[in-house]
This record gives sequence, C-alpha cells and structure tokens, in this order.
Amino acid sequence: MRVRRSERTRAPRRPPRESVRKGVYLFPTLFTVANLFFGFWAIIDAINGRLDRAPWWILVAGALDGLDGRIARLTHSTSEFGKEYDSLADVVSFGVAPAVLAYQWGLHDMGRWGLAATFLFVVAGSVRLARFNVKAHLADRRFFTGLAIPGGAGALTLMVLLDPVPVVDQRLKIFVCLFVFLISVLMVSNIPYRSFKEINLRRRWPVWAIFIIALLLVSATARQGMALMLGAYVVSGPLEAFIRRVRHKPLPVPPPPHPEELTDAPAAPPHPEHP
Repeated sequence: MRVRRSERTRAPRRPPRESVRKGVYLFPTLFTVANLFFGFWAIIDAINGRLDRAPWWILVAGALDGLDGRIARLTHSTSEFGKEYDSLADVVSFGVAPAVLAYQWGLHDMGRWGLAATFLFVVAGSVRLARFNVKAHLADRRFFTGLAIPGGAGALTLMVLLDPVPVVDQRLKIFVCLFVFLISVLMVSNIPYRSFKEINLRRRWPVWAIFIIALLLVSATARQGMALMLGAYVVSGPLEAFIRRVRHKPLPVPPPPHPEELTDAPAAPPHPEHP
C-alpha cells in the first residue's frame, strides 16, 4: 500500500536558533583548549630546562582562562560541559604546570621532600576546583573560599619568573619547599578571598579610578610589579580574616542588586572561577 507523502514520518528539524547556539558553544571552548595548550607547553619547557620561558606560558594560560568564562557568559553559551572541561584544563595549566616548574627550578635536588611539596600543590589545586564546582551555587560570589588555583599558580610562577636561574643554595630550597606547601594550604583553607566580581563597570566611577587602573596596568608590565600585586592579594585573605576575627566582625551581608543589573538576562550555569 502506498503511503501518502504527507503521512510519511519525518525527523523533526532543529530550530535555527538552537543550531546557532550549538555552534556558539565552540567559541569559549577554543579559549579553554588554548589555555590547556599553553599549560602543556609550559610543562614541556620546564622539563627541557627553559625556565625563563615556561612561566610566561602559564601567565598566558591564565589570561585565556579569564576570557573563556566571560565570553561564555556574554554569548549565553555556558554549559555543564564547559564548566567541567575548564576545570580539567585548569588542573593541567595551574596545577601540574606550576608544580613541574617549581620542581625543576628549586626542588628536584630535595628528593622526597621536593616531590611531596609539588605533588601536594597539585592535589590542593584539584581539590580546590572540585570544591568550587560543588558549592558554586551556594557560595557568596563576592568571596572565594580559599585561594583560587590561578592565584596559587601565579605565586609559584612569579617566584620563578623573578629569577629563572635554578636555585643552588640549600637554605633557599627549604624556603621554596615551605612556600609551595603554604600556598597549597591556602588553596584548601576556608579563608575568604575577595573575588572582585561585585565590581560593576557600568556604574559611574570617580575620575581618580582611572589613575588607579592606569597605575595597576603599568605595574603589571614589570615582573616585580606583578609579584608585588599578587603577593598583596595572597596576604590579603589571611590578613582580612584575622582583622575580622579580632573585631568579631562577620562577613558583610550581600548588597541588593543594582537596578542596572536587574535588566540583564537570566544568569546561565556558573562557569569556573576567574580571579
């Protein structure tokens, strides 16, 4: 029996908008892949002894890591896949790569102690990411719980970048080992670190804010300036927590959203942290 053409079953076509959105998801993922690439490149250069070049690839990976999440939110293309894939890339770029770099720079002659310190850094970074992904929808977006893994990676990276010559002094190696261990502890701690996500760039700011931004940009062009700013941020978490504890002052209650923020589109699933 011949079936009429109108009665034939046809596969439902996807709406054009859905197809476009499926294609947009590739754009932020490319930044995540680039982040992973430069993290892998940093590992290769660190293993080959190119300690003057490897730190820069980790910094480039950090810049790309800060872009993929923001691009995903701007294009409304966030997804669970992007969140998980970004976390996996961060483990390589900000966990394994800085650990290998620090090990090759000043801890490879310390035997088990150097291996233990760098391995604990990788474990702390991976635990930090897993905890963030689980509690992202519950945490106060103004604060990170513990030092974010890009901040920990930056601390180790700038330490090497300030003087890429491998460490020879045994006392300095002990200091490097303790420093790596301290950064690992800060990442898995419950110390709140400001995320600066509450800053609304669409509001009116005083004129002197432009001068402060220009000063920060100029300082970031020098290694010492980057190290100073990151060092201040690493210390700011424990220092602020200590001051609040002495004054018996809890964290401030989140302020109500600004009227301009209420006009935004509904928020998509949170993307991994970008301090």
